[in-house]
Amino acid sequence: MIWGFVLVFLIPLALALILTPLTARLGLHLGILDQPGGRRRHEERVSRLGGVALYAAFTTGLLLTLLLRPHLLPTRQDPKELTRLTGLLLGTGFVFLFGLLDDRFEFSVYPQYAVQFAAGLIAITFVIHIKHVNNPFTNQFFFGPEGFPWPIVWVLTILWIMGMINTVNFLDGLDGLAAGVSAILCTILAVHMVRQGQLSVALVPLAMLGATLGFLPYNFHPAKVFMGSSGSYSLGFALGALGIIGGARVATVLLAMGLPILDVAWQMVRRRRRGQPIGLGDRGHLHFRLYDLGYSQRTIVLAYYGFCVLFGLLAFLLPSRLYKLLALLLMSLAVGPFLVRLSQRDA
Repeated sequence: MIWGFVLVFLIPLALALILTPLTARLGLHLGILDQPGGRRRHEERVSRLGGVALYAAFTTGLLLTLLLRPHLLPTRQDPKELTRLTGLLLGTGFVFLFGLLDDRFEFSVYPQYAVQFAAGLIAITFVIHIKHVNNPFTNQFFFGPEGFPWPIVWVLTILWIMGMINTVNFLDGLDGLAAGVSAILCTILAVHMVRQGQLSVALVPLAMLGATLGFLPYNFHPAKVFMGSSGSYSLGFALGALGIIGGARVATVLLAMGLPILDVAWQMVRRRRRGQPIGLGDRGHLHFRLYDLGYSQRTIVLAYYGFCVLFGLLAFLLPSRLYKLLALLLMSLAVGPFLVRLSQRDA
């Protein structure tokens, strides 16, 4: 069975390593690129088609979990697992295609929100939804064994999927930031699932880990290619779905991605208070502000990596959900005032 894990990791890794430089050249040839300057402050034209390599590599790994011979794969324990994997394939493909069009035509925020909403509906249709959430004080489900009423399930799931897509999309502002953080989260999810005995589900984050690690050498500063909307949308949807698939790892995702999630939440509040669209692209995000303060891209990106690893490890080390909730609250209390203080520089 170990060979199944090896193949699901190595083949996406090899594909991403091969395809990413090709997409870098293709983007320059087709004119789908970021011009010098702008929010990123890069000095040369850079292709935005790196998401094609990411998507192709991850999808290949996902298909391997369905097509490899049974003796190479762990037994599936959940009868709905194939349904969820189908939803993951369809949802990722749907947002990838839209992201590809956005990389070419640069749509306004409203079509983007519509597509993100539709992606949430795809997830729900294929049983990727937030039905149960444990009460950390009683260790029992809110609303009992039956879980949330369906209207609440729909709202929670759609907000979660939209939130994760936007978090990864906004995080993709410095070279290697979104891809590296995603790789860290995939590692944490894969290890967590293996520890819980969910071996067949652990193959999915392992496939994405291979894809992101194969893409990262070309995306780390100085980046030769950007993932674009096609990459950030497909990564965001897949990570959001992985937070639900295989036993609801939402708390794990919140801990590992806590810093970028808090940053996105604060920027939405800041823009709303100023009467600006919450999806407005600007340099208000934490990583941009740190860069404007004089820190190098590599320093900021590596600091983000360390923060995500630290709080991701807490998902393993903390003995109860209550302690994880306290860790999230402490993170908010530590990071929140810092974000507010940085925003006051605009006044």
